[in-house]
Amino acid sequence: MSSRSAGVVVWLLASFVAVNAQGKVFFSQSEALELAFPDAEEVASNTFVLDEDQVARIESLAKCELDSRLVKIYTGMREGKVLGYALIDVHNVRTLPEAFMVVLSPAGEVRSLRVLAFHEPLEYKPTERWYRQFDNRSIDAPLRVGGDIHGVVGATLSAHATTRGVRRALAFYAVLLHGED
Repeated sequence: MSSRSAGVVVWLLASFVAVNAQGKVFFSQSEALELAFPDAEEVASNTFVLDEDQVARIESLAKCELDSRLVKIYTGMREGKVLGYALIDVHNVRTLPEAFMVVLSPAGEVRSLRVLAFHEPLEYKPTERWYRQFDNRSIDAPLRVGGDIHGVVGATLSAHATTRGVRRALAFYAVLLHGED
């Protein structure tokens, strides 16, 4: 093989690895909200600016710090009834961002979790089956990786980041929508 041919092979291999190591956007915000509330006549959004007391209560319930005092919660409505709530959590997994949507029932239980974007290498993203273990969980669940939430070999940081994000969503519901202390 000539040095030029070897160079082309190395370039092609490097390009293939670089493309496959990149993250991916799976759903836009509007696509995700449509999937979250397919029967909704209206999806309203409410933006909350948290005060010190709310931050302290949410961090205590979520068992993690908040990155922002600004929270947006989407509410799916049909015939004047609440179908559920959705929150989008954006955070860094290792060094790059992940965004997912937590959809909650009117009673504050996780109805679904959908990854919207994952910019770390895709091999660090847990499987859809792993994400389903959050279904039907509420703020009363411990939600601890290695406890009631299974860890993921090769995606430990993703598992912890997702678990913290779900706990934050449940804490936002408890404090902002349900009025828990």
